[in-house]
Amino acid sequence: MDAGVPAQLMRREMAAATSGAGRCRLSKVGAVRRPPPARVRVAVRLRPFVDGTSGANDTPCVRGLDSYSLEIANWRNHQETLKYQFDAFYGERSSQQDIYAGSVQPILRHLLEGQNASVLAYGPTGAGKTHTMLGSPEQPGVIPRALMDLLQLTREEGAEGRPWSLSVTMSYLEIYQEKVLDLLNPASGDLVIREDCRGNILIPGLTQKPITSFADFEQHFLPASRNRTVGATRLNQRSSRSHAVLLVKVDQRERLAPFRQREGKLYLIDLAGSEDNRRTGNKGLRLKESGAINSSLFVLGKVVDALNQGLPRVPYRDSKLTRLLQDSLGGSAHSILIANIAPERCFYLDTVSALNFAARSKEVINRPFTNESLQLHVLAPVKLSQKELVGPSEAKRARGPEEEEIGNHEPPAPPASASQKFSPLQKLSSMDPAMLERLLSLDRLLGSRGTQGTPLLSTPKRERMVLMKTVEEKDLEIERLKMKQKELEAKVRAQETLDPKEKENCSPTMLRPLARRTVTVAKPLKKAVVIPLQLIQEQAASPNANIHILKKKSRKRKLECLDATKPKEEAEDCWELQISPELLAHGRQKILDILNEGSARDLRSLQRIGQKKAQLIVGWRELHGPFSQVEDLEHVKVMSGKQLESFLKANILGLAAGQHCSPS
Repeated sequence: MDAGVPAQLMRREMAAATSGAGRCRLSKVGAVRRPPPARVRVAVRLRPFVDGTSGANDTPCVRGLDSYSLEIANWRNHQETLKYQFDAFYGERSSQQDIYAGSVQPILRHLLEGQNASVLAYGPTGAGKTHTMLGSPEQPGVIPRALMDLLQLTREEGAEGRPWSLSVTMSYLEIYQEKVLDLLNPASGDLVIREDCRGNILIPGLTQKPITSFADFEQHFLPASRNRTVGATRLNQRSSRSHAVLLVKVDQRERLAPFRQREGKLYLIDLAGSEDNRRTGNKGLRLKESGAINSSLFVLGKVVDALNQGLPRVPYRDSKLTRLLQDSLGGSAHSILIANIAPERCFYLDTVSALNFAARSKEVINRPFTNESLQLHVLAPVKLSQKELVGPSEAKRARGPEEEEIGNHEPPAPPASASQKFSPLQKLSSMDPAMLERLLSLDRLLGSRGTQGTPLLSTPKRERMVLMKTVEEKDLEIERLKMKQKELEAKVRAQETLDPKEKENCSPTMLRPLARRTVTVAKPLKKAVVIPLQLIQEQAASPNANIHILKKKSRKRKLECLDATKPKEEAEDCWELQISPELLAHGRQKILDILNEGSARDLRSLQRIGQKKAQLIVGWRELHGPFSQVEDLEHVKVMSGKQLESFLKANILGLAAGQHCSPS
């Protein structure tokens, strides 16, 4: 049975590409241009026989056909073989250099482009995953070789005179029984895995160590490797009991405008091998560790199947391992899967399972893109003097008369020329000296190159425009703060200034009322005084008498009776206020003065005049001029004639009695 037919693989790859198109995050790269697809590349490595694992005459169950394909015996039918075809196949005699140069080294260049890459070592326990990733001092593995070449690349690309400056940092962690542990700082405890707004996977609190040479890498990596959890089983004396992940970040910053930033991540992952507890003899803690390893690898298989089938939900969150590998499988990384298999017949089922997983992983489609951001150059804070902060007018007022006389003798500054007025470097005098020196050096460089340096001409100009815009924004911010300060000072002065009436009624110990707050003062109570009749008559006889007497006046009213034709009249006593004509005229004139000159508040002090009527009177007065007589209120349609009569009577009585009427 042929398991690697090229036509069938092509159909699967096309189907995966169409299904993966819907799973791509458009928010990372924009909705206009989508990144090109990149299939997960799979390499298979067959380790040689290990002494003591099988008999001397045992034949291998796997055989390589060429550098891309292999075959394995079919356990269902011994007369048939299962054939697999991958991107690369490394036989028993392949070296560490062959695997690194053939599969891993080509993806390192993507890190300098701001893209992510990952290398995964997969396979059963005892198949040689850790040896492939770490190796030995005589035969270094993928991790030391990749770090050595990557550091060399960053030194070359970040040399003086190159457009980019590069820095490299490393982090090392393990996933042990669904716990994320920092191997560089074991005391940090269990860490959490998060996802930022752009969909990038990150681990807050994970230690990052900067490295500039391979010696720095060894100084951090070798002690951290001894912190990894290992244990002895029947199949391996130093079996990995956790998944180890080495994260290397390459940060790039552009030296010239527009000051772009790039970040590339390299994941070097040594997965723990799947275990058959019947052969490993695991018990107790080893059995618990084996269960956690097999569970995470099972979820990893489910993720691959979901990606190949185009399911709407991919179970990344079902395991810490798959959550961390979200970028590597179906994400935005150039991924390499190195499947390690064993030739012994006792590993037959594990080998078939690993090859099937590798064949399914080859159909997963990733979409790498450049992690690039544009950040304006941050300027140093400008320190302004007190004269520049308060402005020229306020600074002139703050100076004394002697200083002002001295300042007047200074000769006026000559007017700036047109070239100085529009010079981009004129407003940069108050900036950071280092940045100013850098701009001047760029200006000299352009002057020396002349018209030959065409690629560099646009860059300093853009840099100057950015700096000019930043300075203008700072100037506008200072002006805005000045205006705000003036407004606050005006508000404080308004609060300090009170009306004279409010000052009289407020004691010194009372709190000052807030602005725009109406303070009402209690009026003294009015008292009725009973005067003897003789005294009233004497005062009334005097020429300047201003006494108003209540007299009893009889008034007849008709009473209803049984006979409606003969109404019955009965006298009724009532009291009536008699007012002198002079006082009546004086009251009408006072009311007229209030109507013509009073504010809305004064109008509300009159009886039967409320807020709406007061506003109506003020508006009519502004349109038609002052009132000639009180009866003009009928034209304003504030009140009718009958209501006007009661209005005059009530207010004249109040004014005559010296009362201050409250609003109705």
